[in-house]
Amino acid sequence: MTNNPIQVAALYNFAPFDDPSALQGPLQAACDAAGTRGTILLAPEGVNGTIAGTPEGIEAVLAHIRTLPDCETFDVKYSHAESMPFHRMKVRLKREIVTMGEPGIDPRASVGRYVDPNDWNDLISDPDTIVIDTRNDYEVAIGQFEGAIDPKTPSFRDFPAWFRNRREELLGEGKTPKVAMYCTGGIRCEKSTSFLRSEGVDEVYHLKGGILKYLENVPEDESLWHGECFVFDQRVAVKHGLELGSYGQCFACRHPLSAEEMASPDYAEGISCSHCIDARNDEQRARYVERQRQKELAKQRGEAHIGKPIETSAGDASDDGFDAGESWEANFPGGLAPDTLSDPK
Repeated sequence: MTNNPIQVAALYNFAPFDDPSALQGPLQAACDAAGTRGTILLAPEGVNGTIAGTPEGIEAVLAHIRTLPDCETFDVKYSHAESMPFHRMKVRLKREIVTMGEPGIDPRASVGRYVDPNDWNDLISDPDTIVIDTRNDYEVAIGQFEGAIDPKTPSFRDFPAWFRNRREELLGEGKTPKVAMYCTGGIRCEKSTSFLRSEGVDEVYHLKGGILKYLENVPEDESLWHGECFVFDQRVAVKHGLELGSYGQCFACRHPLSAEEMASPDYAEGISCSHCIDARNDEQRARYVERQRQKELAKQRGEAHIGKPIETSAGDASDDGFDAGESWEANFPGGLAPDTLSDPK
């Protein structure tokens, strides 16, 4: 039993929504009434999001989503946080619930074979299997499965071109290897496996529930995962058992930072790090300095810099984390794109 008062729920479901805009207002109202925070995306292909709040509030929102077309059942991945990891609650409309930019890709029509986390080790240990990490470069940098190929893509929309350019090298001649793919929570693999099948690759597999479900279910002493798993909220990263990881984050570019990187002279809290110090101009850096000053002043006054603290069942108010704007895109101005939210580019 966890002592952390905030429950976090990551969800997605591919479903045909004829008019997502008609669903937006009622879902926003349900989230507001439940006191949850986070972001939920609606698109013609379905729903996707991550929300946080009390267990009762989370369940109220999930109950509403189950009333949407073809959403009677869907997988939800739960974890916990010591404090509220989101500022606000936004239900947003998008063209895709996770942006790949490939017309005609439909996971409801064709998708790879799901592999249970408890069977994943056997698959990726098979010498006839190639393992591809479908996440972005900054995510892979802090953890990945043993032997996995890193495409080094800055955005998920870069994945199709990467595969097409590397197809011959990856698949070779003669017997086509099994292709096993994974991502944080599963949604990117829904599209990447559907994409590979559309490219004529039949033996395609993906990790059901993603890295998060693997870290939750597979004991650390049996695990083939090395490092930590980047998550797109104030926790930054989680490790086995979905415990809080060791990484911090640059609140100028949102890149995950190790203890060594935060000890670098390039790092100034809320202002710069070694990943962005040469990529920001003086005007941008001046804004970050002022933002950090306002945040520190608010902390001295005992106030949250942005957003109202959530009241937990224990009666304590948690401290808000992100301090930049009301939307997920504002929280990640450098364009970081998770699989639990759509790519803002």
